[in-house]
Amino acid sequence: MESKKLYRIPDQGMIAGVCAGLGEYLNADPTIVRLIFVLLTLAGFSGVLIYLIMLLIVPVKP
Repeated sequence: MESKKLYRIPDQGMIAGVCAGLGEYLNADPTIVRLIFVLLTLAGFSGVLIYLIMLLIVPVKP
């Protein structure tokens, strides 16, 4: 069994491909993932900070 790996997909992303990569990893629509980040930001849970950390840590898909 092949293990799943989390990657950024800049070609499919709006900004840096973080949400597109998360959507692929979770088998979810990237739009839903983007909405979750927006809701986290509006609720004060640092959605932007989480996005920026993932931007720096998650590698680009080869």
